[in-house]
Amino acid sequence: MKLITKRFINLPVFLCCFTFLFTTACSQRSDLQSPQEEGVLKIVTRNSPTTYFEGPTGPTGFEYALAKKFADYIGVKLEVTVNHDLGEIFETLHEGKAHIAAAGITITEPRKKTLAFSPSYLEIQQQVLYRFNKYKPKNIGDLIGHSIQVLANSSHNETLRQLKTEYPELSWRATKDVETTDLLDGMTEGKISYTLVDSNEYMSLRAIYPNVKVAFNIGEPQQLAWAFSKSVDNEKLQKQLTSFFKKISNDGTLAKLQERFYSPVKQINAVGLRTFNKNIESRLPKYLPLIKTIAEENDMPWQLLAAISYQESHWRRKAKSPTGVRGMMMLTWPTAKEMGVKNRLNAEQSLRGGARYYKKVLAKIPKRIPDPDRTWFALAAYNIGYGHLEDARKITEGQGGNPDNWADVKSRLPLLAKSRYYKYTKFGYARGYEALTYVQNIRQYYDILSLSEQAETRRPPPKNVDQYVPDRLKNGFDAL
Repeated sequence: MKLITKRFINLPVFLCCFTFLFTTACSQRSDLQSPQEEGVLKIVTRNSPTTYFEGPTGPTGFEYALAKKFADYIGVKLEVTVNHDLGEIFETLHEGKAHIAAAGITITEPRKKTLAFSPSYLEIQQQVLYRFNKYKPKNIGDLIGHSIQVLANSSHNETLRQLKTEYPELSWRATKDVETTDLLDGMTEGKISYTLVDSNEYMSLRAIYPNVKVAFNIGEPQQLAWAFSKSVDNEKLQKQLTSFFKKISNDGTLAKLQERFYSPVKQINAVGLRTFNKNIESRLPKYLPLIKTIAEENDMPWQLLAAISYQESHWRRKAKSPTGVRGMMMLTWPTAKEMGVKNRLNAEQSLRGGARYYKKVLAKIPKRIPDPDRTWFALAAYNIGYGHLEDARKITEGQGGNPDNWADVKSRLPLLAKSRYYKYTKFGYARGYEALTYVQNIRQYYDILSLSEQAETRRPPPKNVDQYVPDRLKNGFDAL
């Protein structure tokens, strides 16, 4: 008992010292120059699927890709700082340690008091999430009495504060040491009943959490934008941002990024997602070392080879279709023979043959087309044939679209099945709608595998000890 007492007596001292050191460190404001003067655009962001994370081929995420384009636009390098708490992100701006917060930030009236915003680049909707097969709330009143958790300093916390004036019994926990994925983990494990997220974040994560569903929307749609401090002279930066967002909105770059990061998640239904996640646990481990080895041999991300083989056979080495294609990669006999595959039911031979064939198709795609579009074109050609892909690209060009842009071409693939279009093509009829679904499914499988690996290897956010300490212990010895 005495030992426990000593710990509690010393804890306020520790907290006071920690607070003093932290406050002192934060008060040392750096002299932040403009991006051009420093030669670097410094952004602060979060580690999440919609913002910034390490993908199979390096840094990625919607906010990162957008920030990289802006840095290129103004002719400087990009420097990324990651913080796990929105409050710390805003503090980083006010301390002059970053030019911009690119972290999926919602424009709200309270935030406008201390922050300036770029033009909005995405409209989102706040949503209440619940666990599938559990009680589905229909309105705010149904949330009362249940475990609710949201991110601290988030727009969701602001929303709940506003709602509390109308629903005094509404209670929730706003936590500083979690990411959105931690909240959804808590829901899956039954530790949290409900949470609030933005629609874009839910769309990016629903593939990994197929048992988490949308109960209802809250309020009106809101706008996402980049934030920067009002306490720093950012007039030039604001003009550059206005010009940049106008340019990428007009030339289709913004729409292309939105399609890249948010479109694939709409393709596979919930049952298919749950089945895929189960197979990641049950079937993939048996073949994963082999997939990684063959992917490395062919200079391709292992997640891509795994996604292709799942789309083809659901990782079943003896898979067979009515048309005669067989094995993990569902190769036709002529293709297998061309790729040196003697036994299509041998997993190693099938995977290696499929990877080689994919690389052969990829080599035909014009090198002027950058990734990831070049990969999506190669997958479409892998499924439907390179000639039919070229027909779709010619239709795209004839209709005023960009034949080197996947977002433009994918909408024309289904036209290959319509006589008024295919009768004028070189290679004729094709099930272009199947090729479109094929690519979109693989994109989603690829994203799930990439995000799952990130979730397994990422370091959890640092714990904020202070939020777990009773209020009476936060004020030093006088509180005891």
